[in-house]
Amino acid sequence: MKDRVDELDMQIMRELQKDARQSFRELAKKMKVAEGTIYNRINKLRGTGVLRGYAPNIDVSKLGYDLTALIGIAVEGGHTDEVGRRIAEDSNVSAVYDVTGDYDAVVIAKFRDRNALNDFVDKILAMGHVRKTYTMVVMDVLKEVQCISI
Repeated sequence: MKDRVDELDMQIMRELQKDARQSFRELAKKMKVAEGTIYNRINKLRGTGVLRGYAPNIDVSKLGYDLTALIGIAVEGGHTDEVGRRIAEDSNVSAVYDVTGDYDAVVIAKFRDRNALNDFVDKILAMGHVRKTYTMVVMDVLKEVQCISI
């Protein structure tokens, strides 16, 4: 298949995870291929949606967002997507998941303080179709990355 990801594609993505600012020339030199090959491979990965963009790795705790919360949300039947999309619009939210189990959605969000967290949970509870929430506050971060080793 033409859009198949091969080992060279994986090597490129591993290198981009280390430092997405590397030039095509630097990547080509490391992988011992032509610069045009790197250019074509990256465009293919972007075109197929495997590579969705480049983002800086910011330590938000250094910006005052020291409080991380995981919030389980129970939603009335059939409205999980609607509620999840509305919650996802909040700037403090880093992830919203539709999940199985006792709750229908799980939210990961970061806050400057407990008052901001409390206001956020109150806002969720005030939404239509939300039955209840369950909030867990992160005490210590043991690992937090936006990617996995590939």
